[in-house]
Amino acid sequence: MSVEFNHTIVLSHDREESARFLAGILGLEVGEPAGMFLPVTTANSVTLDFATVDIDFPMQHYAFLVSEDEFDAVLARLVEGGIPIHAHPHGQHPRRINRNDGGRGVYFIDPSGHGMEAFTRPYGSDPSSPLNGVTEDVPGAR
Repeated sequence: MSVEFNHTIVLSHDREESARFLAGILGLEVGEPAGMFLPVTTANSVTLDFATVDIDFPMQHYAFLVSEDEFDAVLARLVEGGIPIHAHPHGQHPRRINRNDGGRGVYFIDPSGHGMEAFTRPYGSDPSSPLNGVTEDVPGAR
């Protein structure tokens, strides 16, 4: 049997808000609640189980590989929703996307403070492309 990543728990201040936010941005569905979890499942069957907790938790990073067409839709939803975007995971280059590995990438924060990323080319897929070196303005972005 091969090893596959199946699910992870995403701690949130409000599971409904966080799950619906991410599903809406990525064009996914929110599943039926399963106990304390509210699932969002990706195309490769990995489930993010959102759980509301009443504790402080550290920011986590979640990255989603998308097609070029899906990226256009994600970026449009971010801009239309007034969600601040960045070309760099540490908030550098606001209102811009990156061109890492010959693709496109964008970072944004979810309602619970987690760092989210959508990108079109896996890291290292174009060794001649400078990492975090090329960015591009996004008209209308916050």
